[in-house]
Amino acid sequence: MESENSHENEHDHNEAEPPRQDTVPLFGYELLREVLIPDLLGKETPDILYWAGKHLARKFPLLSDEEIQSFFLEAGWGHLKAVKQGKNSTEYELTSPSIQKRLEMKEQSCFRMEAGFLAQQIQTQQKTITEAYEEVQKRQKKVHILVQWDQKDKVAD
Repeated sequence: MESENSHENEHDHNEAEPPRQDTVPLFGYELLREVLIPDLLGKETPDILYWAGKHLARKFPLLSDEEIQSFFLEAGWGHLKAVKQGKNSTEYELTSPSIQKRLEMKEQSCFRMEAGFLAQQIQTQQKTITEAYEEVQKRQKKVHILVQWDQKDKVAD
């Protein structure tokens, strides 16, 4: 009888807890991102990851910078914020504990997927051809992504 009551109490306790979200362990993500993908793609890794980022952005069109920032967080890519706005460009800063760890552990880390994703999102929003270039700032343990466009170079509908 005591075991039934403890089981019931355990059940009641579980109902009071908020539902858990599934998360991917950082180690598993790093295995795929930093080991397996570069082994499979070789020297083409940066170009393919940029294309993959653009492809993902087409699958998940977002309407604002806030939605893009939320997507980056949910995808585990880090905290994205606009740090400098120009007439034909925006510079973003990407930071997170996992980015810091990647930059400390590996000589070269690639952030082309994030850059491609951001370029495509801005291109879709502004309807102009857009490109993005990332610059790893290893000492500051962050990534800057410069997104540029030309208002005269419109995307065909």
